[in-house]
Amino acid sequence: MSAVEETQKEVAISAAGRNDAFGSFLSSVLRLLSSVRFGVTLLITLVVLSMIGMLIMQQNVENFDKYFAALTPAQKLIYGKIGFFDIYHAWYFNLLLLVLSLNIVLATIERVPKSWKIARRRKLEAGRSWLLSQQQHAQIRVDANAGEKAAIESVRRAFEKLRLKPIITEKAGRTYIFRDRGWWNRLGYVVVHIALLTIFLGGFLTAQFGRDGQMPLQPGGSASAMSSVLYSEDGISSRTVQLPFTVTCTDIQQKLIRKDGPIAASNTIDWLTWIKIKDETGVRDALVHLNAPYDYRGYRFFQASFLSFGQARTITLRLTPTDGRPAQGSRSSAMGPRHCPMVH
Repeated sequence: MSAVEETQKEVAISAAGRNDAFGSFLSSVLRLLSSVRFGVTLLITLVVLSMIGMLIMQQNVENFDKYFAALTPAQKLIYGKIGFFDIYHAWYFNLLLLVLSLNIVLATIERVPKSWKIARRRKLEAGRSWLLSQQQHAQIRVDANAGEKAAIESVRRAFEKLRLKPIITEKAGRTYIFRDRGWWNRLGYVVVHIALLTIFLGGFLTAQFGRDGQMPLQPGGSASAMSSVLYSEDGISSRTVQLPFTVTCTDIQQKLIRKDGPIAASNTIDWLTWIKIKDETGVRDALVHLNAPYDYRGYRFFQASFLSFGQARTITLRLTPTDGRPAQGSRSSAMGPRHCPMVH
């Protein structure tokens, strides 16, 4: 063998070794990404981060400036560096969503063919050891003199008591009685996976392309922009987003739980805000409820907060004369409290 041939053989062996190593590494990565345990770990991590987002006030929440001012300098620095003030837009949160979504897709692709095969090609025969190893199993004793038909009939009746119509087959001198129910449950995880992917996709699109802010309104007032709070290393700033329409508040109503109670949030069952939306298409009347947002051109109006001045639209006074005459009632009007719907 010449030196040239030996060199070519060594190069070929080296290239094959690198390909095998790369293929083994790729297979390991794919097994990890499609692992159910890995997916559960990612899901638990996302839940923990979501809980942090609930415990630490986010920068797009009202009164964040007061919350931020009450923190210590160390908390401001650490939370800001890690991104806890806007955790749902943090790069690591979106990365976890992406990897978990990939895990769900790969796990589904790997398991659907097996589940479908088991569901379509049902197991019609099994050995004694396999049957006894199942968590749910039972044994029926029959008289040996009664014969095989009596044993089959006993098992068939047991199936029918469970509302199962048995399938009886014979193979290699043995009789097998089989029936299952709810075989489609084997594919139930596919529905769960699709639902999770839909939620993740909706959350990701909302986080990346959605804009939210507050629009303070009071009867007679108008606004064509919404504002939100932004956190930076230098402190807190506000961002104003111009809207493609103008919103005018025409009226506000506060429904109380107890009519004789205070005009306070604890005694409020509903807020109703009547608005007019004006754009190039004309003027549109809308009503925003406490639990009934109003959607228009991709924006969602919902109740966010209110500033109560202790006023009301009408006040009923009950006057009792000191001389014992019957009590008298009178009414006077006043402007209601200022209200602040939020636009998302």
